Amino acid sequence: MNLLALNPLSPLASDVMGKAALAIRAWPFVALASASLSSANVTTSQPRAAAPNVTATQVAAAQTYVSQGTYAYQPPATSAPSQWDTYKIRLAALARQQGVREATIQANVPGLTVNQRVIQLESTEPVARTSNGVVGALAPYLRAHVTSSLISRGQANYSEHYAGLRGLEIRYGVDPGVLMAIWGHETSYGTVTGSTDLLQALASLGYYGRRRDFFESEFVAALKLMDQGVPRWRLKGSWAGATGYPQFMPSVALRLRADGDGDGYSDIWANELDGLASIASYLRDAGWKPNVAWGVPVRTPPTLNRAAIVNRLTAKRCPQVYRRLSRYLTMREWRSLGVTPVGRSLPDNEMASLIEPDGPYATAYLMTSNYRAILDYNCSNFYAISVGVLADAITRR
Repeated sequence: MNLLALNPLSPLASDVMGKAALAIRAWPFVALASASLSSANVTTSQPRAAAPNVTATQVAAAQTYVSQGTYAYQPPATSAPSQWDTYKIRLAALARQQGVREATIQANVPGLTVNQRVIQLESTEPVARTSNGVVGALAPYLRAHVTSSLISRGQANYSEHYAGLRGLEIRYGVDPGVLMAIWGHETSYGTVTGSTDLLQALASLGYYGRRRDFFESEFVAALKLMDQGVPRWRLKGSWAGATGYPQFMPSVALRLRADGDGDGYSDIWANELDGLASIASYLRDAGWKPNVAWGVPVRTPPTLNRAAIVNRLTAKRCPQVYRRLSRYLTMREWRSLGVTPVGRSLPDNEMASLIEPDGPYATAYLMTSNYRAILDYNCSNFYAISVGVLADAITRR
């Protein structure tokens, strides 16, 4: 019987798997107990050889099991399905419940092995936390993530794809410079997309269990991509499961990948314009507002009453990131408070919130709702600011 074909939550599977596990576990104890009981009938004047491969410790363990009904001794791991094998049965059932083709399941799930490297990386990945609002300085981060190489290569790619980018701007309303900057940040313009097998990584991370529901759903989404014709060898990416030029998780790729060149297929792994279109699709879905800047650098006056502009709302997603943004005011209201743009400005009626990444009297920005769309892509203030700064550098704003 093919155990992967069983739903582990069904009565049949429970009965079959339970009986199989009981039978596998019971036989060493029965044999050992039998050897122990029969040896009790032999007199000391007639010594007999010990049963092959049965030690006194094992006999004692078997007697304990028989007398107390407990598993004082466990059989070798190789004599029963491993926890990993059992977990693969669960993954197959989840995929089947969500409509993945049986052929896809049978061709990919049984042969999966554990990727210990991704488990190690997940176990050491820091959980989001805050230290009373104190974080590292912005300037060193920008120096590392808005480099002359990223700027020059971004400008070259911008020129090469100019016509296509303008078409995407008309179609999605998203700033082409921001598309280019995200592509540069995520994969260094397609040169570093990751080489980890997604199915193996996602299955291993689900098995590890820290974010099981998330990784299991992404595993099933990856199988669905295969059902749509994406070959497994294409499904490579980061250790955490992000893939392609946009570094989408499989569920996002299923929902938002887009065809940028009009050939009828969205190939975010090999077609650059498809990758850029997919980033634009994501940002539009996240609420991008056409013809509005992501934000502008500003100067703040010594008299600014920061207590009066604190955002009292708690964001549902990564609240420690949004906590650093003030409440929304119009550009006209910010000017009345003495906050002045450095360079370009925003329309008087545009709503914006203030962020001071390095604290009062240092670099500050007024951020529009489009900044929050970038945060939706990667919920880090430093990441989102660096995307905006790189976009401005690429487009020479």
